[in-house]
Amino acid sequence: MNFVLLSLDLAGAAKQPADALVVLVPAGYKPGKDGLGTLMTQALKAGELDTQAGKLLALYRVPPVRAARVLLVGAGEGSARQVRQAMQAALGVLRSGSPAVKKLLFCFAVAPQAGALRAAVQAVADTSYVYTTTKSKADGRSLARVSVAVRGAPAAAETEFARAVATVTGVEFAKEWANRPANHATPTLLAGAARSLAKLPKVSCEVLGPREVARLGMGAFMAVAQGSEQPLRFIVLRYQGGNKLQAPTVLVGKGISFDTGGISIKPAPEMDEMKFDMGGAASVLGVFRALAELKPSINVVGLIPSCENMPDGRAVKPGDVVTSMSGQTIEILNTDAEGRLILCDALSYAERLKPAAVVDIATLTGACVIALGAVRSGLFSGDDALAQRLLAAGEAAQDLAWRMPLDEDYAEGLKSNFADVANVAGRAGGAITAAKFLQRFTAKFPWAHLDIAGTAWKSGAGKGATGRPVGLLLEFLLGQEKGSLLGVQRSSKRSARTRKA
Repeated sequence: MNFVLLSLDLAGAAKQPADALVVLVPAGYKPGKDGLGTLMTQALKAGELDTQAGKLLALYRVPPVRAARVLLVGAGEGSARQVRQAMQAALGVLRSGSPAVKKLLFCFAVAPQAGALRAAVQAVADTSYVYTTTKSKADGRSLARVSVAVRGAPAAAETEFARAVATVTGVEFAKEWANRPANHATPTLLAGAARSLAKLPKVSCEVLGPREVARLGMGAFMAVAQGSEQPLRFIVLRYQGGNKLQAPTVLVGKGISFDTGGISIKPAPEMDEMKFDMGGAASVLGVFRALAELKPSINVVGLIPSCENMPDGRAVKPGDVVTSMSGQTIEILNTDAEGRLILCDALSYAERLKPAAVVDIATLTGACVIALGAVRSGLFSGDDALAQRLLAAGEAAQDLAWRMPLDEDYAEGLKSNFADVANVAGRAGGAITAAKFLQRFTAKFPWAHLDIAGTAWKSGAGKGATGRPVGLLLEFLLGQEKGSLLGVQRSSKRSARTRKA
């Protein structure tokens, strides 16, 4: 899908060729005296046009408008959330109609509020996305071109538009890999997707196989992988946009390409959805795809431990004790709590990178789904400043998270008679105890954990990956750009003072 930003008022937008024109109309809007404005005035006076967010008036072959189909859509107070709601309603109507809309033009009746332009672009992309990779025929209703008209198109709008398009690119890359069936997204194929990103500006990739991982002593990761015919892969992505003195922010994505539960096998119903258990890995890939578009002056490392969790004769068993890369021993009481086992070794690897911060992203626990549903991702962190930045990034990107507790008392259930720690602590507070397990491997750096089990995909008729939390992570990283530059300057000044001394 090709997005284009146009500097046009409503009268100019009405003259543009398109299959459909969508006009976002906020409460209190006073139309002009041009042809489209006169039409809107009449519709408002007649009560046919309601400016409540998502309410719409559909028109066909309106003389002042060149587009065949016209949708006048209420945008409420014009907030980002309401604009997103309005665009979702408009796209729902357009996609259900005939003929298919290939060229869409949408415009704001007034200058958009902060975040509204980005919300509209992302809503169009999200609502019109269709997975086709393993289908015999491509979807014939896909949008080919989306033009966005903003009066005057100031620099702020251009910046927001560029960020929105980059986010969409990253989200759709994440959706693509999360949606692929497990036999089309093995650890080796995921590594290939990461290598493809290394062709983009400022991105490099290294892939470690079983021998390299064994030399690193990643016993927990290897234990999960040993029951599968598919070899594990440890993927290291680097985006080098900043000064070499800048400590990188590290993203760690859980990459279980299919999760049967291992010997502690899952129930058969809906097990097909366990192809989404690499949603954390997919989000890391998506973030790097977006970073290559925006080219910010920051340094980011992505770590993706990827393997299958399968129950064959070599599979790890409940009660087995393994040694992690950190040297801590782990009693595996439940082989279906495998995500934390591959993540703990990746977190230990992150320590050698001397990171500014580490954020792991994982479809980790059903308990988080029960706690927060599909609206907010669970956020766990002992670092208040880091947690606040992530929460604020989620609000700005409309990719919401909610901070959960990490009281030390929750770690009691992880005690083991046979190892340093057990990998589960019972059903109560399961998302929290999983986070407490991971926290044991993060003493040397600021750390946060995002449990996206409820937000990474949808079930039911609309089954598929959501691409979350690419938007949150990208917003968080871009927010570090200014701070990273200041940090380098301070570091350089300290080094200069040291040399003088």
